[in-house]
Amino acid sequence: MPVRELTYVKAFTEGLAQVMRADADVFVAGEDVAGYGGVFHMFDGLKDEFGARRVVDTPISEAAIVGLGVGAAARGLRPVCDLMFMDFLGVCMDQVVNQAAKMKYMYGGSVSVPLTITTAAGAGLGGAAQHSQSLEAWLAHVPGLKVAMPATAYEAKGLIVSAIRDDNPVVVVLNKLLLGARCEVPEELYEVPLGVANTVRTGTDVTVIAIGRMVTEAVAAAESLAEDGIQVEIIDPRTVQPLDTATIVESVRRTNRALIVHEAVTFGGIGAEIAAQIQDEAFDYLDAPVLRVGAPFAPVPFSSVLEKAYVPDRDQIADGCRRLLARS
Repeated sequence: MPVRELTYVKAFTEGLAQVMRADADVFVAGEDVAGYGGVFHMFDGLKDEFGARRVVDTPISEAAIVGLGVGAAARGLRPVCDLMFMDFLGVCMDQVVNQAAKMKYMYGGSVSVPLTITTAAGAGLGGAAQHSQSLEAWLAHVPGLKVAMPATAYEAKGLIVSAIRDDNPVVVVLNKLLLGARCEVPEELYEVPLGVANTVRTGTDVTVIAIGRMVTEAVAAAESLAEDGIQVEIIDPRTVQPLDTATIVESVRRTNRALIVHEAVTFGGIGAEIAAQIQDEAFDYLDAPVLRVGAPFAPVPFSSVLEKAYVPDRDQIADGCRRLLARS
């Protein structure tokens, strides 16, 4: 039987459509999501199937989009609100941080906010400083929010389903360079649970905890290192909030070395929190300090040459693994 493969973006769309068929309370709102299908065509075909009442083009106002979502969710619906680029969180942070994330707590649990916010992050497309950022650390720091970062088409479908069905606000961060990446995706509706990491590859020498698109780069690095006899284990957290610390720590206790890689700026990134948790729970097992690989502390460059140098890649991951082994 032939293997069924979908692209990352088509898998996301399929999962969303299947949930909308199963639950009439789910609707989509955002800029150009209806007539155009979204800037990255994540919502193609949904208006034709579900109509303009459930796939809604909004004004160019991220504050209004998320505000609409918070109100609709509090009244029992399950909105999916799209922010074209993750950078645009800057203009709706009050709605996300002070309203969506806090409402359930402020009302003593009597109000739920089953809101899903979808957005696209990451560099590599020449989007420059205002359209290329990875800001997941902002969101993961806020109690009340969940943050999913699918690394493959399989996760893109399963995580959007879990996000919509969750009774709390969830931000699903898609990576722009992964939109065309293909892998096997089941036809049926399925969930990838929030807060459960995936062991992408097993190994004995180094644990690499890779976030989002960096999973692809970590796999390539591991394959090149294997030619030199270095066996790398790769953990994809899938969600950075909640974080599956137990799976990460269990891996590090076996390999005795840890490298964390994310596309975001290294300083203050989610890698720092993961490193701290490894230090707390696996310090006695470490043969070398935890190493982080991330972007330099600078805006994302527009120049393609500078942008390529800015974003972490497989070579930097492989070099980091070798440095960890040399320090043991």
